[in-house]
Amino acid sequence: MARLVEVAHFLGAELQGNGDHQVDGLATLASAGPKHISFLANSKYTHQLASCNAAAVLLQPHQAHLFRGNKILLDNPYLGYARLSTWFAEPFVYCGMASSAQIDPTAQIASGVNVSPGVVIGPSVCIEAGVNIGPNCVIGAHSVLGYGTQLEANVTLYHHVRLGQRNLVHASAVLGSDGFGFAKEAHQWIKIEQLGGVVTGDDVEIGAGTTIDRGALDDTYIGHGVKLDNQVQIAHNVVIGDHTAIAGCTAIAGSTKIGKHCTIAGACGIVGHLTLADNVHITAMSLVTHSIERSGTYSSGTGLQQNSQWRRNAVRFKQLEQLAKRIKMLEQQLQR
Repeated sequence: MARLVEVAHFLGAELQGNGDHQVDGLATLASAGPKHISFLANSKYTHQLASCNAAAVLLQPHQAHLFRGNKILLDNPYLGYARLSTWFAEPFVYCGMASSAQIDPTAQIASGVNVSPGVVIGPSVCIEAGVNIGPNCVIGAHSVLGYGTQLEANVTLYHHVRLGQRNLVHASAVLGSDGFGFAKEAHQWIKIEQLGGVVTGDDVEIGAGTTIDRGALDDTYIGHGVKLDNQVQIAHNVVIGDHTAIAGCTAIAGSTKIGKHCTIAGACGIVGHLTLADNVHITAMSLVTHSIERSGTYSSGTGLQQNSQWRRNAVRFKQLEQLAKRIKMLEQQLQR
């Protein structure tokens, strides 16, 4: 429970209304009750303010007149909601050191680390203070978990994986699996042993089921503040710059370097050995086949259409080369 005056102070926002009103959670405008805080971040939901029963709503100052009840005014209500969500989150933390955990005697574990049942910790692992390890995680030899890092259930870290401070790795993510490296000999593939590791910076979040391959020689590197969604595939020797965010089902092929502050939407494909500049934004389901040297927003593919229209356009697409030749011929005739 918290009072609205405490909430406003935490957000550095202006409160208009009853500061002693108690709240205990967050909710949408449509579902909020008298002990909930809600927010308006998209103008298409403005009409819901008239019937909203929230204890208070986060609004921009110029929107204050739109809600009859208590309001907390700040420039970015969505950012305020994000920060306030930390008050009401209920993360699972196993307290103590489970007797069923298997810990190699050479592992170095700081005091106060929480280790859940079924965890396996390999030789020469170093785990710093404030770390929480969920059930059935596996941590390979010579790996390092930085201060305050949390592994949810069933996370697997192969050997030589180094996580920075305050990382959050969601369930069933795999870090340090072999990169897809093979050399062709006659009619067979010869495996290239992957000798690098995986290194992450501080404040990284890695989604459920995401895989990050170890480097072939150098490490695969994930920069500070990077956010990876669920089911993302990061291949060997990829480098991702600080504070880049990548949405679900995107796959990045080996040795590609992505700049800082980029956003890559869902289901994108990025081929190997490319470089993307800082502040590049890729829209959903795009295929990136060449390096991008300047910041900006990039797209590929076509938007959804009725099937009949798409089929006609697909036929025309196949005719583009013929049409281009005809246009060139007509231009030459006009010039003559």
